Amino acid sequence: MKWVFVLCAMVALSECLVQIPLEKGKTAREFLEEQGLWEDYRQKYPYNPISKFDQRFAVAGEPMTNDADLAYYGVISIGTPPQSFKVIFDTGSSNLWVPSVYCNSPACNNHKRFNPSTSSTYKYNGTPLNIQYGTGSMNGFLAYDTVTVGGLTVTNQIIGLSKSEAPFMQYMRADGILGLAYPRLSASGATPVFDNMMKEDLVSQDLFSVYLSSNSEQGSVVTFGGIDSNHYYGSITWIPLSNELYWQITVDSVTVNGQVVACNGGCQAIVDTGTSMIVGPQSSISSINSYVGASSQNGNSVVNCNNIGQMPDVTFHIHGQEFTLPASAYVRQSQYSGCRTGFSGGGDSLWILGDVFIRHYFAVFSRAQNMVGLARAR
Repeated sequence: MKWVFVLCAMVALSECLVQIPLEKGKTAREFLEEQGLWEDYRQKYPYNPISKFDQRFAVAGEPMTNDADLAYYGVISIGTPPQSFKVIFDTGSSNLWVPSVYCNSPACNNHKRFNPSTSSTYKYNGTPLNIQYGTGSMNGFLAYDTVTVGGLTVTNQIIGLSKSEAPFMQYMRADGILGLAYPRLSASGATPVFDNMMKEDLVSQDLFSVYLSSNSEQGSVVTFGGIDSNHYYGSITWIPLSNELYWQITVDSVTVNGQVVACNGGCQAIVDTGTSMIVGPQSSISSINSYVGASSQNGNSVVNCNNIGQMPDVTFHIHGQEFTLPASAYVRQSQYSGCRTGFSGGGDSLWILGDVFIRHYFAVFSRAQNMVGLARAR
């Protein structure tokens, strides 16, 4: 299967790493900028990343946000014979859902749609599923079918099938979402895919890891059942979770040039592959952006592209270790909107360490130890 790499140790063939390549495709924002539609889109569907982690929806639904900068998608299949879908492997949610043939929203019409009638392993459940977005929602129902992720086949996996989707989804490259957070977060009590992998002994270790390539369209992977040492330098720092709902950890402080500029006295952060930026309270993000020399323009924190080499590092102090981001890691360059930082404001206290952070720090998510492991990405 061309989408899967299986790496096995010579001493024990059972110790296999199942790796699912992630495509780093054109983002919705890039597509809209090319069409000259971005400003209108941004005003109509404001970016609200923290709504995804609103505790009011933590168990009753699966809040998502219209993150137009998400770039990484992997391919899974559902049904017998298999129907393929591009999904975001999202450590900030727990449900698996894809569009269905019963959906006629514009967002469904330009994405792959699952057809239950052609799958011999499909079982109808019918429980309603509602996923709240920052602006709009996905409405659908639950069903069961065989799901294949890499070489791992999960039978009787509960899935969400959409019947309507928020308009902004039509610009996203991914068809749906595969959630990798804890089952307590799952809407309608649906068992997450990775929980079934563990239950069915499909993985040799109860963990998965994520490597996001910075520059190339290829090279990014999600690895189930182990850790590929080719993707990081040095040793892994293991950080205990502060909340076993999301992959939530405690950050001690954020500094620039040795000075605390945010998170003074500690704060809570979620390591989230389903958020493109680093998100924090507006006052804290404004402080960081000010210290690195960014100015606010049309909702972006803009910097001079010629100054990137002279801009300061931003350091996250976590569990006694320093996780430093150079400007080359936190500044993103676009031919349409110039250079802007990857720090975005939102919410009251919670932080999100999204793809800007994970591109620089290889991340391991251990359900066996309830810890996140971080190491400098190669």
